[in-house]
Amino acid sequence: MTYSADFRAQVIKSVQNKDMSIRQACTFYHVSKTALQRWLKNPSIKKTRDKPPSKIPNEALLKDVAQHPDDYMYERAQRLGCSKSGIEIALKRLGISQKKDLRTSKSVSNKKSDISE
Repeated sequence: MTYSADFRAQVIKSVQNKDMSIRQACTFYHVSKTALQRWLKNPSIKKTRDKPPSKIPNEALLKDVAQHPDDYMYERAQRLGCSKSGIEIALKRLGISQKKDLRTSKSVSNKKSDISE
């Protein structure tokens, strides 16, 4: 959970005005010392992640999607050595959504997949 910008500004103001030390502000506002030091360096709220993904590399997943466009998430997870939910999160991170074209789906029989354009 992130703290609101107003709360951060109040804590930073009390430290910068020399009303409280960093340790006193941490105990008074119930904030960790690391968080307060990070706020003093950059008070803005981050909306993106700073570190690259560690379990499922973007390049490997994009290559797998290009080679096997019709596979299910559990099949990708078996090939990449991770969980189905991990694949789901990684695909969402890359902006790849579920396929909506009935002609290429494995779940639809060949009879139904012969949709005329």
